[in-house]
Amino acid sequence: MVGEEIITIKNLRKNYGTEEVLKGVDLHVYRGEIIGYIGPNGAGKSITVKIILGIEGNYRGEVMLFGKNIRDDSMEYKRKIGYVPEIAEVYDNLTAYEYLTFIGQLYGMSAEFVEHKAKRLMELFGIGEVYHSRISSYSKGMRQKLLIISSVLHNPDILFLDEPINGLDANSVMVFKEILAQFASSGKTIFYSSHIMDVVEKISSRIILLNDGKIVIDGSFKELQTQNEQGSLEGIFNQLTGFNNHKEIGESFVSIVQEVQS
Repeated sequence: MVGEEIITIKNLRKNYGTEEVLKGVDLHVYRGEIIGYIGPNGAGKSITVKIILGIEGNYRGEVMLFGKNIRDDSMEYKRKIGYVPEIAEVYDNLTAYEYLTFIGQLYGMSAEFVEHKAKRLMELFGIGEVYHSRISSYSKGMRQKLLIISSVLHNPDILFLDEPINGLDANSVMVFKEILAQFASSGKTIFYSSHIMDVVEKISSRIILLNDGKIVIDGSFKELQTQNEQGSLEGIFNQLTGFNNHKEIGESFVSIVQEVQS
């Protein structure tokens, strides 16, 4: 049974100069779905997300969140969104306490309520001991956990995640996968973009592949398996994007590295 439609995109097009990078994207996303949004570099994934977030403008077509056109509801819908970009800058001179208080207050949360939630979330994610430490002292994994916490602190309805497990250790990845599953089961919608195909394959209820500015596949992993010869998502990805010379490139790369100077 199809639930409430959260994101509606109709004939989305975007140009940079004379180059059309989105070529008529149509998309309907429903409450509680985990969307694995994949594609080669330059396919238009990040641009799609930035348009939905209101970071990119000058597009053609229609983008609606929660049934409202984002052109008409440019601020209010953003309160319901959480976002972890692939590359994010944080304020190194702040502590996690200061940074999360700042983020929470941007979303209208009181400092007391932020602290009530933030310290416990950091403890659950294994970084509670650095709550009052400067972010400049954090490892890459600690920073990534802080970004994840900051993206969900205000209890958003939609999460946009771009390579969110970069820097996380194996145990933290397991915890994060469970967090996403729990969010989805509670009705939150997750847009997950990554080049790590086995993770996308395992966590997504639906996989969308964008290639050359157009959607070329849209369905569950099982559905994609029945429609394509390849058994893994990585194989399906390579088949549909036309990338099938990875073995030859790998062999050539290693042979050059192993050349001996005469």
